[in-house]
Amino acid sequence: MSYEAWSPLFLGMVLAMLLANSVQWFMYRERIYGLYSLYTLTWAFYFIINHFGLPRNIGNFYKVILSYSGYIAYLELAKIFLTLPERPRFLRWVNRVQWMLLFYIVAKTYVYLFTDFWQTRLHDLLLHPVRLALLAVGTYIVFSFIRSKDMVARFFVAGTAALLANHTVAFVLLVRSPNLDLKLPFWQHPDLFIQSGVVLDLIFFSLGISYRHRREAVRKAVLEKDLISEREQRYREQLEADLALQRVQQEKTEVQMRALQTQVNPHFLFNGLNTLSSLIDESPRQASDFVDELSSVYRYLLRSNETELTTLGVELRFIQSYFHLLKTRFGNSIHLETHIDERFRDALLPPLTLQLLLENAVKHNVALAEQPLTIGIRTTPEHRLIVENNLQRKTIRIESNGVGLSNIAVKYRLLNQPEPVIQEKNGWFQVILPLLPAPRGEMIEKSV
Repeated sequence: MSYEAWSPLFLGMVLAMLLANSVQWFMYRERIYGLYSLYTLTWAFYFIINHFGLPRNIGNFYKVILSYSGYIAYLELAKIFLTLPERPRFLRWVNRVQWMLLFYIVAKTYVYLFTDFWQTRLHDLLLHPVRLALLAVGTYIVFSFIRSKDMVARFFVAGTAALLANHTVAFVLLVRSPNLDLKLPFWQHPDLFIQSGVVLDLIFFSLGISYRHRREAVRKAVLEKDLISEREQRYREQLEADLALQRVQQEKTEVQMRALQTQVNPHFLFNGLNTLSSLIDESPRQASDFVDELSSVYRYLLRSNETELTTLGVELRFIQSYFHLLKTRFGNSIHLETHIDERFRDALLPPLTLQLLLENAVKHNVALAEQPLTIGIRTTPEHRLIVENNLQRKTIRIESNGVGLSNIAVKYRLLNQPEPVIQEKNGWFQVILPLLPAPRGEMIEKSV
């Protein structure tokens, strides 16, 4: 069977690989796919030239351009397959070889198109050192990377070895006889072995590129997984940091609330002792009853340090006990009126809020039989609690340490709630407090 019958088979194989790789190049747009397509296309044209029946010098001119352009593209692929940028000295050597091949193409173009030197015996003899030099370059690459542990580099070395083996056979045939007649038996035609080497080279290169792409995809997947894990770890750390910050802020708020409550205790005791001191002189019996009530109330006051919130119902029960103390001193000079919607009894507010407001009303207003002080406690549909008293300011300025109303305002501020509204309206002094909804399944109970 002649070489002419075998040649289309190799051409079909090369074109099939070119088509498959072109599709990949359009999909991924990576440089290696573009170089491989160019490399494959160059050899496809090389195989076609043999069937055009061109004049010998023109045919050789095209074959020189195509084959040595293919070698330049081959060395460019070597830079990627063998990661030559990591080996600067080897990279510089490959660059020099590429420039030498380019110079050789220019020189041979001049020889084939503008001289008759290509017809001489000397020209044929000078071709052999060039071919040997190319074989030497390929051999040097193979021996330099044959022990590489990189699978992509191994595919490149295998393709180069196949190319070298077939080119060596083709070189031997060309030395024996430069006859390139298409009618020669296929085992005697040098281009058959050149084509066999190129096809094997292209197959190994294609496998290497596919393996490289798969490896990169796996690496990217692992990298993305690591990035996701890192993001999740950072997110968890951020959540933990936020939680820790919230805990610190909560602890800080609790400490501040405790500090405010400890401010109330001496304030209440101070006012209670003042009242007791007055009663001892005025009515010793009432003073004794007052001490009993005072101990009961103070017991609740001490327990109030255990929590930041209590229910309105608990506070109202405490206020009834506390109001008995006020009644002991002022008698009918003071009145307490409460109008509380039952649905708000489980609403929350800071403990001792009502006691502070009642104490504030008594402290700054006149309470006489002919001018009774009326204190009202009522709720509104808007979840508000209003504590109010008729304005009967004392003419003598009362010394105040500023604990009462400011204490309540600070407590609401620490609870991230709207501060109480303080106003005078139609002869009444009003403090409007927001009521906090009671949590589901939880009830704050405290006995007086």
